[in-house]
Amino acid sequence: MTSSSSSPPTEMNKGGGCVNWAELPPELTSSILHRLGAIEIVKTAQKVCRSWRRLCKDPSMWRKIFIHIEEFGDRSYEKLCRHVVGRSRGGLVEIDISHFASDPLLRYIADESSGHLRSFRISFCYQVTDKGFTAAIARLPLLEELEVSYCSLSDECLRIVGQSCPNLKTLKKNCLGYMRPPRKDSDDVALAIAETMPGLRNLQLFGDRLTDAGLNAILDGCPNLEHLDLRQCFNVELVGDLEKRCFERIKVVRRPNDSVHDYPFDATVNDYPYRFL
Repeated sequence: MTSSSSSPPTEMNKGGGCVNWAELPPELTSSILHRLGAIEIVKTAQKVCRSWRRLCKDPSMWRKIFIHIEEFGDRSYEKLCRHVVGRSRGGLVEIDISHFASDPLLRYIADESSGHLRSFRISFCYQVTDKGFTAAIARLPLLEELEVSYCSLSDECLRIVGQSCPNLKTLKKNCLGYMRPPRKDSDDVALAIAETMPGLRNLQLFGDRLTDAGLNAILDGCPNLEHLDLRQCFNVELVGDLEKRCFERIKVVRRPNDSVHDYPFDATVNDYPYRFL
């Protein structure tokens, strides 16, 4: 395919003729573009031709935004994210970003999308603070899915999530698992969830430090749970009455030592028990 902002992009077909990509029906072109990520659309696809650029600027292209980078420190992606969130014109429904979010970016997303955003996912965003996160989340009352994996956020943040987002059905708060004794335990996250999120149906706490007491609190406070992922939660002893209670009430339970083959992040177990990010 040739790329030019002035001439139509073409490609030779099997019969030796040329396919003019600019003449594809708009709905087909839009379907193709939706298979790309925000980075590919902004940096490449919208430069192919004028018709593609028009489609790339359409707010319907930006109802879902996915931007994952592999390294920290490149601030250009925050600028790109602001740009495409702005293109959604308030219609953003889902956003998933990794390695570059900041407090000002989260506030911008919340300000621009508070009327429609249902799914908000951030991972490896260590620059996000409790204050910045809670200020943003308080503006997202329609949120149904939240992920805050490998982020330095406190259990108090989760309490504010529960109080601010009454429709929340899915929570993923994942961190590094650890094995070497002594295994420091904490039920702070579990109690924050149990006390403020009664409508949860899906909960993933990969690598969390909760104990059997924290798990029992979750079972008491979240009666609608259908999926519970406790992989690498090595302080939980899922046996006896607790095991029976989990499997009688919850459709899918992932045990602490279950396979991590389908886990989307690095599942290496941490040998240092006081590092939990």
